[in-house]
Amino acid sequence: MQFVLSFRGKSRNLLVIPRNIEMSRLDKLDIGMTKDKIIVALDVPTRERALELVRDLRDQISFFKIGLQLYTAEGPAIVRAVSSTGAKVWLDLKLHDIPNTVARAVESANNLGVQMLTIHLSGGCEMIRAATAARANNMWLLGVTVLTNATEQTLRETGVAGEVADQVLRLARLGVEAGIDGVVASPHEIKKLRAEFGDKIKIAVQGIRPTWAEPGDQKRFMTPLEALEAGADYIGIGRPIISHRNPREATASILDEFPT
Repeated sequence: MQFVLSFRGKSRNLLVIPRNIEMSRLDKLDIGMTKDKIIVALDVPTRERALELVRDLRDQISFFKIGLQLYTAEGPAIVRAVSSTGAKVWLDLKLHDIPNTVARAVESANNLGVQMLTIHLSGGCEMIRAATAARANNMWLLGVTVLTNATEQTLRETGVAGEVADQVLRLARLGVEAGIDGVVASPHEIKKLRAEFGDKIKIAVQGIRPTWAEPGDQKRFMTPLEALEAGADYIGIGRPIISHRNPREATASILDEFPT
């Protein structure tokens, strides 16, 4: 899926095209497929609210992300409930534990029938290999590099020297060598990841903010249009949609930002 990055427009329906986006490249985008690349994050506290959002958006969006908040509150049953609507599920648990524990968790996710699952690449090669060995063929295993709210200061606090982009590439290389299917990063690392790995891996980005949305706690973000141009495969969008007074209207506004 693909969407991500950010620019500020005064109107919700105003399309802002950055100068550095090549129009020839935009002409090649299949906008009919763009809506299939947007993943809505169900970052809500209850099953009822999550399923309400799925019902409201199902004809606009085919992929939904279940993260720690909702999974902790509702457990595997919420994954089954969302899947039963015909929607695809990205289970974003960012697994990071000893190899055997992670492998068993991956097997459990296989049994739930999710399409994507995340692990933390900072867990190291042995953990990553245990996870890739345990995954089913029909489930993509995505490695989380550096969280989108992190900065160089965050890295220094955890004993990592250097810049965020360098750490993203370092962890991505570790994951690719251990057999992951893709990585999760901020929009600002898309081009460097593509230059390094080409089409060998899928790139899912979070920290996406439409032209009309506030960045919140995201430090490294882009608009959906910018992310597409940069080469993302999947774009995760949460608060700009789920916190909007009318999530369907917010989703439509995001889709309207793409040229037709």
